[in-house]
Amino acid sequence: MRLALAAFVIGGSVVAAISGGYRINLTPSEPLGLWRIVALERPAAAGDLVFICPPQTPAMRIARERGYIRFGTCPGGVAPLIKTIIAVAGQHVEIGAGVSVDGRPIAFSDVAPRDGNDRPLTPFAGGVVPDESVFLHSPFKGSYDSRYFGPLPALSVLGLAQQVLTYAP
Repeated sequence: MRLALAAFVIGGSVVAAISGGYRINLTPSEPLGLWRIVALERPAAAGDLVFICPPQTPAMRIARERGYIRFGTCPGGVAPLIKTIIAVAGQHVEIGAGVSVDGRPIAFSDVAPRDGNDRPLTPFAGGVVPDESVFLHSPFKGSYDSRYFGPLPALSVLGLAQQVLTYAP
């Protein structure tokens, strides 16, 4: 009986936290810990740190199979990503050894030829970010972001990512 009650309380707490916009980040792309999704009441802009649901594309299916993306509440059963928007519609992104936006190099944007398990990574070809799209980045060297999967629909942005109780190892 106590075990059932404990499971009910914990389950209810998790549901309440998720419905209240709280998420736990367990990935190294951003500090570990408790985050909150804050409503974005304007168009997403370069510099915004956001939660975004990745679309169900072949690149995202491979990412899930390889363990780059965790299970979660987004379509396709994946967790939302926490990334910084570094380019929006109309901006030009170049991918070489690193990423440049409108000719300006982005810090900590080295492109890796292989992942941590020595599997090949294919970088995005670069180009102009399409209408109603955003280009995402994380300063974490092993991050799976737009360097590899390209721009994502701006409508997939859930909101701004706000740290609540986090720890950067």
